[in-house]
Amino acid sequence: MKAFLKRFLALAAVSLFAGATAEAKYFRTVVIDAGHGGHDKGAQAGKVYEKHLCLDTATRLEAHLKEMGFNTIMTRRSDYFVSLPGRAAIANQYRDAIFVSVHYNSTWNGNASGLETFFCNASSQPLAAMVQTGALRRVRAIDRGPKFARYYVIRNTNMPSILVECGFVSNDSERGRMKAAWYRDALAKGIADGIMRYRKEG
Repeated sequence: MKAFLKRFLALAAVSLFAGATAEAKYFRTVVIDAGHGGHDKGAQAGKVYEKHLCLDTATRLEAHLKEMGFNTIMTRRSDYFVSLPGRAAIANQYRDAIFVSVHYNSTWNGNASGLETFFCNASSQPLAAMVQTGALRRVRAIDRGPKFARYYVIRNTNMPSILVECGFVSNDSERGRMKAAWYRDALAKGIADGIMRYRKEG
C-alpha cells in the first residue's frame, strides 16, 4: 500500500509539473520591440538607418500577428528613443506574452551577411530556433543560426525573449534587399510564422 501511494504521488507530481510547463508556454500577446529610435540611429550606411528598418519591419510584424489572432504591444510606434530598461519594463507588464526584438546587423567586414536570432536562456531557445527557420523560409539568406547572447532586453525580460538580426546593413547586396518593402514584409511574415509554430509546438 505504501509503495502504491508513493507511486501515485510521484505520478501526480509529474502530471502537475507537466501541466504547469504547458501553461507557462501558452501566450496570447507578443511584445514587439523595434530596435533603436530617435537619436539612436543604430547601424548606418549612407542614408539607410537601422532604426527605420527596425520600425518598418516591426510594424509589418504586428500586422501579420494581428491577422493570426495575437494581441500585440509595441515598445515604440514612431521615431523616438526608448531606453533598454524602458523596453524591458514595458514587456514585463505582461504575463501571457513573449518578447521579440527586431534589429538589423552591421560589422566592419562588408562580406558578412545572413540572419541570426539570439536567446539568453533555455526556455527561449525553441522560440529562437523556430523564428530563425520561419524567416529563412520566406527569404533567401545565409543561416547564421540561433545563438546565445546576453543582450540587455532579452536578459531582463521575464518571458521567452529573442532578438532577431534581419541582415547586415554593412553588406551592399543585403542592404539592397532590405531597402525593398517586399523583403522587409517577407521577413516579418517569416518571424510571424515562427511565432505561430512556437505557440503550437513549443
